[in-house]
Amino acid sequence: MAKPSDNDMRLYVERAYLDYAIAVVWDRALPHIGDGLKPVQRRIVYAMSLLGLKASARYKKSARTVGDVIGKFHPHGDSAVYTAMVLMAQSFIYRYPLIDGQGNFGSPDDPKSFAAMRYTEARLTALAHAVLLHELDAHTTEWVDNFDGTLNEPTIFPARLPMVLLNGATGIAVGMATDIPPHNLREVVAGCIALLDNPHTTLSEMCRLIKAPDCPTAAEVITPASEIKQMYDKGHGSFRMRATYTMEKKRIIITALPWRTSANEVLGQIRGQMESNHLPMVTAVCDESDYTCPVRIALDVRGRKIESAAVMGHLFATTELERSYTMNMTIIGTDGRVAMKGLLTILHEWLAFRRKKMRAYLQHHLTQTTERLELVRGLIAAHLNISEVIQIIRDTAQNPKPKLMSRFQLNDAQAEGILELKLRRLAKLDEIQLREEQIALIKRSKEIERILSSKQQLNNYIKKELNDLADEYGDERCSPLKERTKAVSMKRVELSVSVEPVTVILSQQGWVFTRSKPLADCDALPYRSGDAFLTMERINGDQTIRLADAIGRVYNQRVHRLTKKREGEPVSVHISAPQGTSIVGLLNPAQDYVWASTSGFGFVVGHADLRTTNRAGKSIMKCDTGKVLPPSRLHPSSEQFVAVLNDGGRLLIFAATTLPQRKRGKGVKLMALKSEQLRACVVVGAQDSLVITTSGGRQKVLLPSQWCDFSGKRNFRGRLLPKAMRSACSLLARPANG
Repeated sequence: MAKPSDNDMRLYVERAYLDYAIAVVWDRALPHIGDGLKPVQRRIVYAMSLLGLKASARYKKSARTVGDVIGKFHPHGDSAVYTAMVLMAQSFIYRYPLIDGQGNFGSPDDPKSFAAMRYTEARLTALAHAVLLHELDAHTTEWVDNFDGTLNEPTIFPARLPMVLLNGATGIAVGMATDIPPHNLREVVAGCIALLDNPHTTLSEMCRLIKAPDCPTAAEVITPASEIKQMYDKGHGSFRMRATYTMEKKRIIITALPWRTSANEVLGQIRGQMESNHLPMVTAVCDESDYTCPVRIALDVRGRKIESAAVMGHLFATTELERSYTMNMTIIGTDGRVAMKGLLTILHEWLAFRRKKMRAYLQHHLTQTTERLELVRGLIAAHLNISEVIQIIRDTAQNPKPKLMSRFQLNDAQAEGILELKLRRLAKLDEIQLREEQIALIKRSKEIERILSSKQQLNNYIKKELNDLADEYGDERCSPLKERTKAVSMKRVELSVSVEPVTVILSQQGWVFTRSKPLADCDALPYRSGDAFLTMERINGDQTIRLADAIGRVYNQRVHRLTKKREGEPVSVHISAPQGTSIVGLLNPAQDYVWASTSGFGFVVGHADLRTTNRAGKSIMKCDTGKVLPPSRLHPSSEQFVAVLNDGGRLLIFAATTLPQRKRGKGVKLMALKSEQLRACVVVGAQDSLVITTSGGRQKVLLPSQWCDFSGKRNFRGRLLPKAMRSACSLLARPANG
């Protein structure tokens, strides 16, 4: 046996892949423009019609329907068939459901939470029968063998409405996909009628009738009309939907969510932002939805001046309360080819499809009318000669048809119709009723011939049918059209927060929290076990607090994002400091600071140079050895001095003007050190007292007249403190009026 060549293998693979791609496109993924259905959906509807599951019938177990679909028409997995069946019954997904389900068919929060098919029941909706199945038995479509050749199934339903637009479709094929949103029935019918009246209707005129997609939710479509027109022109694009809300006192009530949006997912996103302090105005969120209010999400808002637009604007920008949807109208056309089509192309092509089906439907009824008319004429002849007809049948019981045909000039169908009547019905024939039926049949046949002979008459007939369907099954738009401005998150515009001053407290173990009132004794606050007060800063609630760490970095955080919890929260929640790095100070954003390190270097940093938006902070002071001391605030409006203390008990006080101002770096020498290290650095005013605290907790207050004895030039050694104070570990400047 010869080994196949590489060329043969390539051709085989190409052919196999092409066959697979065609099968996926035709038999699975893409809808047909005629009835808007994929093969599995079409087979489900047809199988249910064979089971007699009309809207007026009793519900039947879904498992029975799935079994018939798999066994007769669609030999695939039962879960795939049942999932497709459930989708057509979900009123929150389908704008006009084709299946009426009884039982758990999923929920908007979790569409896949439906019960197993052995528990649910279903039947067709009235719309499905009226639109898809009404003309199925009137020779309006082609029929093909099923997968095993034992049954026939329709190739395309003779749909009386453009279902491809009404319910939309989603699917992924080989190298292509489709994503068509649903539309309003009355709007689509109005568009079809406009094209029937004027085939040259422009897209601008059409967009005044079919304004935008209409999803089964009361959320707003906020895309501008110009963008929607462009989307309909190309057959692809995107549109946006936004949740709706109302105000009830200090509560924001969300009343509708965008299409295919889960309330649980939205709640999770909002709660996540609350935990990370990105929603300072929202104190609580809860789901109050029930049977009477399918969507009701309540947000409790703090503050006297509630700017709901700002709160919701942030949520629209950062959560699923506003979503973008892709439109990609790729469908199988009436010519069997797959293409992306614009709105006008779809409507023109569907109307051509409908005209063809309507002609076939009317021709079928004309044939039936003509056949019935011939039979009625024969019955009239038989009625006028009833006795003779009975005598002929009695005398020639074996084959009376030829004699009847020759005696009364009947054709084969008329004679057969007379012979098929029971004797009782034959004797009870009423000439008046037969004459009335004859007149009605003649009138009906002439009317059908008139419609078929004129394109305009055919269009009028289709228009009447469309209007009747719109009156019976149409409704108002679910999704209102509103042009809204683009939502902006708090990253660009902060929510309105209180400008009242708050106290920011930092503990020794790096926990931070705020209090609204000034605190006389921060040491008395409830800290975690083993923790204690480190520092505090009084600052307005709408400002930014700055944090300095021990390795020379500064971090910025909005004050309103800090927690008010009893014991606070780790500062690592708000900043990304290197692991093991401690925070040594809180800085006011409007003040300049003296930065110093234990190695004896320091400089002044302006407040503008401490600004950063990086969560990982900004490097200010380089420390090759040692660590950074808590920065000390500089007041340039008065005469300032810098007091530095080393661990050898030496204190040096020099003029702050001798320190250079820099953006970052190592700094200049503050104090001449040998083997010592700086223990503290603080800025002190000319009238301030200097409080020295020893390692044993003793305090010594040096008045301005006393600490002047320790004055000198920068980079001097300084003077030794009294022996009892040489174990000093901290300095504190106390204002003259403090």
